[in-house]
Amino acid sequence: MSYQIFSNFYDKVMDQSVYDDWLSFVRQYQAKYHGERQSLEILELACGTGIIATKLAEKGHTVTGFDLSDDMLSLAYDRMGQKDVTIQLMQGDMRDLPFIQNFDMVTCFSDSLCYLHEEEELLQVFQGVHANLCMGGTFLFDVHSLYQMNEIFPGYQYIYQEEEEVFLWESFLGEQENSVEHVLTFFVEEADGRYERMQEVHEERSFSIDVYQRLLKKAGFTSVEVKADFGKEEVTETTTRWFFVARK
Repeated sequence: MSYQIFSNFYDKVMDQSVYDDWLSFVRQYQAKYHGERQSLEILELACGTGIIATKLAEKGHTVTGFDLSDDMLSLAYDRMGQKDVTIQLMQGDMRDLPFIQNFDMVTCFSDSLCYLHEEEELLQVFQGVHANLCMGGTFLFDVHSLYQMNEIFPGYQYIYQEEEEVFLWESFLGEQENSVEHVLTFFVEEADGRYERMQEVHEERSFSIDVYQRLLKKAGFTSVEVKADFGKEEVTETTTRWFFVARK
């Protein structure tokens, strides 16, 4: 899996309104668990191009962005300058998350944990997050539901087209249980008018709610809440994305 090409398309194909929904999710549990505090120390795992991180910084939070992809972090750095905010950006693998400091909140959005395909990898992330949270700290993340993985994604297609570039997204059932393969094909116009074809394959996997809860508690979290619709609704059989709230 690589974001080398996709990083240049990421913000163009993402629904921009969803970032405000993630921000509202943070605010909801900021108010619930952190009282009247207006500024939190927040670690955003898989921060990508930095849209959520900059929005959090604009709200007065002290934000650290952590991502595996140098290409994504480069775009996040540019966005930080454009928005005139300060964010600490760190490159690394969240499966080997070092101790950075004691944060009030850690977030990991946009189904980033679905790129981990084994329970042991999830446990490594959860243990690293737990170590970086202060007592009473909150871990917020979302993942695709099993309904989304097995019923919605297979056969999905999306086409993005502009004058000089075309992007095709196709999704197929993966080899592992509750997994999917996203085949991303890019056609980018060269100076001579020809289109260069490039391709990336992104593999995602989800687990049952029980597995996530068990691994979170094994990592040391004392309470785990699961919601739908950015924390606003209860989970149903047709919920497409699960939102987890874990407390240290």
